[in-house]
Amino acid sequence: MNKILPSNAILIPDHAKKVFSGVIYDVYQWQQQLFDQTTTTFEMLKRPDTVVTIPVVDNKIVILQDENPHQGKRITFPGGRVEASDSSTLEAAKRETLEESGLSFKNWRLIKVTQPSNEIEWFVYVYLAWGLIARDQLKLDPGERIKVSDISFTDLQQLVMNDHGVLGEDRDIFQALNSLNDLLNLAEYKP
Repeated sequence: MNKILPSNAILIPDHAKKVFSGVIYDVYQWQQQLFDQTTTTFEMLKRPDTVVTIPVVDNKIVILQDENPHQGKRITFPGGRVEASDSSTLEAAKRETLEESGLSFKNWRLIKVTQPSNEIEWFVYVYLAWGLIARDQLKLDPGERIKVSDISFTDLQQLVMNDHGVLGEDRDIFQALNSLNDLLNLAEYKP
């Protein structure tokens, strides 16, 4: 799969060796020459990329009241891991949004790509979705409890700006916007 990466992406070198394979994280190591010409072992984690969708339905933004056994209750946007079977991050976003919210959309736009940590080869793709096509049943994983709701742009903006959790990760998107129309008119992400 070809991926869109931020211009400042930090990647694991091709010559690195995988020294541990985990359920989610793999560990890679390599020898790196330092400025004084000595070498030392560098290490980085790698994990599957993640997608997040900001869905808009009837002039409101869809949010999830998400609960799982490890993290407890939190408010999130639909999203999850990009699977090996996904042909693209867009396909993963559509799949995760349908599974977690039961919603499918006509219009999709990639608005943000980030690498949350320089020590992990992991990228988060944020999509905007609008133009509802259909509502379906949720298809939740065994460790998920999700309640789907919607919120006005103004209320969501307040929630995001005051939240230090999952929604707060997208604070930069919402702090410069004044309306739902501004959100819907965000430009396509370009690295």
